Amino acid sequence: MRKINELFYSLQGEGFHMGTPAVFIRFSGCNLKCDFCDTRHESGTLMTDEELLERVSAFPCRMVILTGGEPGLWIDDDLVEKLHALGKYVAIETNGTCVLPEAIDWVTCSPKQGGKLNVKRIDEVKVVYTGAGQDVESYLALPALHYFLQPCSCSNTEEVIAYIKAHPQWRLSLQTHKLIHIP
Repeated sequence: MRKINELFYSLQGEGFHMGTPAVFIRFSGCNLKCDFCDTRHESGTLMTDEELLERVSAFPCRMVILTGGEPGLWIDDDLVEKLHALGKYVAIETNGTCVLPEAIDWVTCSPKQGGKLNVKRIDEVKVVYTGAGQDVESYLALPALHYFLQPCSCSNTEEVIAYIKAHPQWRLSLQTHKLIHIP
């Protein structure tokens, strides 16, 4: 059984795959407590893999995004294999503190201050920028293909733009799903 906060079909609103249709599986619970997190960790429904796969297969897209909370607390090789058997491309957004199944197709690591990283592969780093004084430059040392800086809940966009203009190794990631009011 896996604790699911919500499962829905929408467009990826941020990062490298922005605009891509995807089924989002949002898991409940996290091993970190970030002030800006938009997941209600206390709520959720326990689902079997069969129930989860039935729900996922009802949507026409290829991409499935495992998110949370921290999905690394709930997933394993078996679930990733079953999603692949449905023909799905499996992406994850993780804080990076959990060891992940190696067969995941795309890893977005959104590291948090104080979290010890245990991921073996990172395709994309996405840092939520909370303001001046936050050490984001250390995240450029992570072995990733892409580095995104994202305003915190769309509240400090101008500050993030100014930071990126001064530090062009970063790219801007906006939470477009919040800007255009989709889930």
